[in-house]
Amino acid sequence: MRLILLGAPGAGKGTQAAFIREQYGIPQISTGDMLRAAVAAGTPLGLEAKKVMESGGLVSDELIINLVKDRLKQPDCQKGYLFDGFPRTIGQAEAMKEAGIAIDYVVEIDVPDDIIVSRMSGRRVHPGSGRTYHVEYYPPKVEGKDDLTGEDLIIRDDDKEETVKKRLAVYHDQTEILVDYYGKWAASGEPGAPQYRKLDGVGSIEAIRAGILDALKN
Repeated sequence: MRLILLGAPGAGKGTQAAFIREQYGIPQISTGDMLRAAVAAGTPLGLEAKKVMESGGLVSDELIINLVKDRLKQPDCQKGYLFDGFPRTIGQAEAMKEAGIAIDYVVEIDVPDDIIVSRMSGRRVHPGSGRTYHVEYYPPKVEGKDDLTGEDLIIRDDDKEETVKKRLAVYHDQTEILVDYYGKWAASGEPGAPQYRKLDGVGSIEAIRAGILDALKN
């Protein structure tokens, strides 16, 4: 099972990615984790990436793709792999294709922006323990207070409404075009083209999970 998970920030990709990893016994490929591991291990690619990062530059798509190819040779990728958060651009998607990185399915979790804003801006966190609440879906017993300690809950910067809206704008501007890219490739019938599955990400975690399982059987 080799797949890419697409969807806006807050669409629930992280929750479903954990389920997919467990269900199919495959690793989640994170470019950030790969970069850190390669730098820490002092591999040739890691040293190259370290130079770029220390100079304040952006790591090139070519370097990222080479890191991905190295990562996919590791034993835990024999049954497949899951990309979440990569590729982010058409350039990266094209580079993956040219490098012959096989993808069986592209799964899009679709959630309207207004629901994502409500989901994320309603989160409240107890900073001491990391316990998370939601003003609508899982409110604390006392508004603004942690159930166990009575201490104040906070809104993380990433969850503030204006931040969520900015992240969604970036997604629509830079990454959403991948939906069209992979949709067209899947419909082309080209050898090696992935299958594309679009799922409604509104509803219970269990229902969305069942939808993903069903989509990956066909």
